[in-house]
Amino acid sequence: MSTDTHNIPEDHAEHDTMNKKRIWRVFWILVAITTVEFIIALLLVPRHILPINMANPVYIVLTLFKAFYIVAYFMHLKFEKVGMAYVILIPIIFIIGLILVLTNESHHWLDMRG
Repeated sequence: MSTDTHNIPEDHAEHDTMNKKRIWRVFWILVAITTVEFIIALLLVPRHILPINMANPVYIVLTLFKAFYIVAYFMHLKFEKVGMAYVILIPIIFIIGLILVLTNESHHWLDMRG
């Protein structure tokens, strides 16, 4: 039997771009983002260098960046076709928007009770 590498299906060729070098690069990006989150949480907020009302949006943005890298590279969404990516990303965007709206409006419930 000969091994003919020219007849590799397209689906398999798309996922070949995720090699060890890229995995380690994404890993170090995730470690860097997590380190920034820990620095903010353990050094900047307790020493009142960064107020908590400014730290929370930074946490949210950094967490969204980490979620992007995890979904894009480790769940291989970056290598999927555009339609498949939209099917997954558009509901996530709406859910994030819903969470932001509910978080913003939640203080009205406390005002109504008392």
